[in-house]
Amino acid sequence: MELNCKALYIIFCAFSPNIYKKMFSCEDVEEVWDKLEVTYEGTNEVKETKIGLFNLEYENFKMGPDEDIKRMFDRFSTIFNQLKCFGEEISEDKLIRKVIYSLSESCDSKKTAIIEAKDLKKLKLDKVIRSLLTNEMMSLPLKKEKEKKIKKQGIDVNVIALKSSKCNHVDTSEDGD
Repeated sequence: MELNCKALYIIFCAFSPNIYKKMFSCEDVEEVWDKLEVTYEGTNEVKETKIGLFNLEYENFKMGPDEDIKRMFDRFSTIFNQLKCFGEEISEDKLIRKVIYSLSESCDSKKTAIIEAKDLKKLKLDKVIRSLLTNEMMSLPLKKEKEKKIKKQGIDVNVIALKSSKCNHVDTSEDGD
């Protein structure tokens, strides 16, 4: 009983005032733990649903069109950390493959270079990200220079030109008038 009181005291000291208000009526540590578990993790059914949603988010993960490597990796880290918190383990080489194959088309050359040059099973995720960030930083000045040249030439990169062709259309509809 003495240990239970000490444990409750220590746990209650760690709570914010809002959480303390919800938990102070608990009489033993096990009751506090159960209440915290249901409040913050949910029941088993809720956990399974969350795991399913996080897995779906992981499977559908792609780099956004205007997203840089850092923002993409921050978003990816959030997803796999949430999965890890719920006990889902993903091997590092699978994480690396997911990051590489999720990159936008503008990173195709880097993607190919990483896949061909390195044994993905021996790589570390942070090393891949550092490599991608370095590549992005190095290509940024070239990209800006290319955009400046295009603007100087008066070409709007957002304009799409369509090729026209003649079409011989025969009206086969019958008008009763």
